[in-house]
Amino acid sequence: MLKQELRNTYKSLRKQLSEEQIEDYSIAIANRLLKLPIWDHVFYHIFLPIEEQKEVNTEFILNILLGKDKNIVISKSNFKTNELTHFLLTDGTVIKKNSYNIPEPVDGIEISNDTIDLVFIPLLAFDKQGHRVGYGKGFYDIFLSKCKPETVKIGLSFFEAENEIKDIFEGDIGLDYCITPHEMYQF
Repeated sequence: MLKQELRNTYKSLRKQLSEEQIEDYSIAIANRLLKLPIWDHVFYHIFLPIEEQKEVNTEFILNILLGKDKNIVISKSNFKTNELTHFLLTDGTVIKKNSYNIPEPVDGIEISNDTIDLVFIPLLAFDKQGHRVGYGKGFYDIFLSKCKPETVKIGLSFFEAENEIKDIFEGDIGLDYCITPHEMYQF
């Protein structure tokens, strides 16, 4: 399938999910993550979900990271440049929704791309080769291209892999893993 078809299909499938399903699936994803050999890193980047888009609830992963005393990094979006600025999540971090309902830090301690060891990535769909489809603005491709080569990239999805995304571009950054409520994919 092509990216735009996948966006439309998976946005529609997400709309059909109940709040209870989102919570159950999000917990299952967090539990699956515990089985991966990814917990010896220092800086973990995580997205805060857009509830209106029915994204994976990352609260459960945040609790794991806090319990393991990890440095948690969250981002603020710049829609003029399609770039993310990253901030350390602290007790004093103020979170506010932007005009796209994305929860973001107001400000804080800025963290550079090359400091981040692991990134949890929101997505709409992915394929068996580790390619992913997001909302189409390229925020994560730009961000990931500036991370160090060994940064671990983990997609989080409510749905299983497609066979193939047909219109992959040279600048698209693939995943190392994708976790769903029922499977763990490694690429």
